[in-house]
Amino acid sequence: MTRRRALIAGGAVVAAAGIGAAAVTSAAADEDTGAKAATDARAEECYQLTSTYTEGPYYIDADKIRADITEDREGIPMTLKLKVIDSATCAPLRFACVDIWHCDAGGVYSGYEDQGSGDGGGTPPTGAPTGAPTGSPPPGGGGGHQEPTDDERYLRGTQLTDKKGFVTFKTIFPGWYQGRALHIHTKVHVDGEMTDSGYEGGTTCHTGQFFFDEVAAVESEKVEPYASNTATRTTLTQDGIYDQSGVKGGLLKLTYAPGHIARGVTSSLTMGVDPDAVES
Repeated sequence: MTRRRALIAGGAVVAAAGIGAAAVTSAAADEDTGAKAATDARAEECYQLTSTYTEGPYYIDADKIRADITEDREGIPMTLKLKVIDSATCAPLRFACVDIWHCDAGGVYSGYEDQGSGDGGGTPPTGAPTGAPTGSPPPGGGGGHQEPTDDERYLRGTQLTDKKGFVTFKTIFPGWYQGRALHIHTKVHVDGEMTDSGYEGGTTCHTGQFFFDEVAAVESEKVEPYASNTATRTTLTQDGIYDQSGVKGGLLKLTYAPGHIARGVTSSLTMGVDPDAVES
């Protein structure tokens, strides 16, 4: 924890103690108990860092500045809505660079098509965990970084958050490959600048992954082209990377018509990050 964040946390404890003392002497406190409890619960939820996870081997620097990352990939349409906040203050992180990337319905990552996938028609991505994970998470969640082997860049994109910390991407529901549950990778960068060549300078303050509940995953298996993906799908509880902590761990909130997921999905999450953190 940085000194600034320690001071903020200490101040929050003092403030909370003051509020508690005032509540004892306030005649109106009993009437407001429910509202105060709800407010305290929201504040407690806010003061959390979203879990960090391995980058994985298939990251490519933020050079595709765009909201629609679908390109020609077929799949269930999905809108991904993210809000990025400072986990110490709950203030929105303005003009932060949010980077996302994920595999297509068949488990293939752009830039690494010759690595194949776990769909039975190729080989699992190099270094990717195979089978049902057991014990500790697989080292690196897919091995160290690999240099791209082609020029494809579908299902990758970067945007800056707005003044309220929001960013929205248009993409498809991700597929899967052997050894991993459905997921999307993300990075958050700060203090850099957007140029014609992409986002440059600054630091990376967060590397994470987003996950999908099992109900939606099972629904997606019934829809083409996901139905043609013959890789054994690792469930959320089997995944050796996901920390099983729900929203804090990157579990997305999903909205879609039950039984009709093919019509499209809206996914969302508030990410609590430490803008002072510097990741290697």
